[in-house]
Amino acid sequence: MEEQKKLYIGNLSYDTSESDLRGFIEGKGITPTEIKVISDKYTGKSKGFGFVEFETEEQAQSAIDALNEQDFAGRKLTVNKAKKMQPRKDNFGGGSGGGRDSGYRNNRY
Repeated sequence: MEEQKKLYIGNLSYDTSESDLRGFIEGKGITPTEIKVISDKYTGKSKGFGFVEFETEEQAQSAIDALNEQDFAGRKLTVNKAKKMQPRKDNFGGGSGGGRDSGYRNNRY
């Protein structure tokens, strides 16, 4: 299963680049196949987390054991198996306020 070879890495410094993260991981003797630090699509700044993929599930588990709660750039990393993204619910406004369903955007009308 593909997901078992992909790890979530959280609590990254907002200044962390993919090459910084790769250097840190490879410095621990671990070789990832792919690294992606997630950034905001509008500002381009890191969101403080990313994903790392490995050839095998065994390599991924070794990476969890070696990297979880390790200090990287002054922050303690959170490393675990990535989960498939769940579809988002549309939480756009339109509530009628106060719990009454008047059919209007708010109850002042």
